[in-house]
Amino acid sequence: MAILKIARMGNPILLQKCEPVANPGAPEIRRLVADMMQTMEDAPGVGLAGPQVYVPLRLFVFRVPAERASADPAARAVPNTVLINPEIEPIGEEIGLNWEGCLSIPEMRAVVPRALRIRYRGVDCDGNVIEGEAHRFHARIMQHENDHLNGILYPMRVTDFRYFGFNAELDRAAEEQRRQQQEQQQQADGQ
Repeated sequence: MAILKIARMGNPILLQKCEPVANPGAPEIRRLVADMMQTMEDAPGVGLAGPQVYVPLRLFVFRVPAERASADPAARAVPNTVLINPEIEPIGEEIGLNWEGCLSIPEMRAVVPRALRIRYRGVDCDGNVIEGEAHRFHARIMQHENDHLNGILYPMRVTDFRYFGFNAELDRAAEEQRRQQQEQQQQADGQ
């Protein structure tokens, strides 16, 4: 296994629509999937799509860490998983806003609208069908990675650019807002 180089925003490979994987069990696909999982863990990330490692094929790897799943009562941890030639469709019309980052856009994040529930289907490297439903964080990861297969980066989905920026700046702004709220609360308590 190897750590792969991750394409960054600006590279044309991230903007192209990917081709289906003809033979999910081919040795080169198995090797690619193993390398992608190792790269995702090393980054560290929760998802990685083919074009992010310069391979314009319709596959991605993902995981839902236990600590992220525990924050949502409807969620469960998901081990490293591959989805080859995925099909994803929203369930219902409920949309949630939440923060997203991307290994191809380091040190930045934004609030992105996504379907809260999805249905998915694809195969693994053995040709086994993988299908099911995903909710909230799990659904967000899968939609984000599937977007990569269609040449879509998360900034293309941002609807309010007040909530898009560098992690360090957003963290500083949030800390300043918390400090001001504490001061206001202390003043209100003292009156």
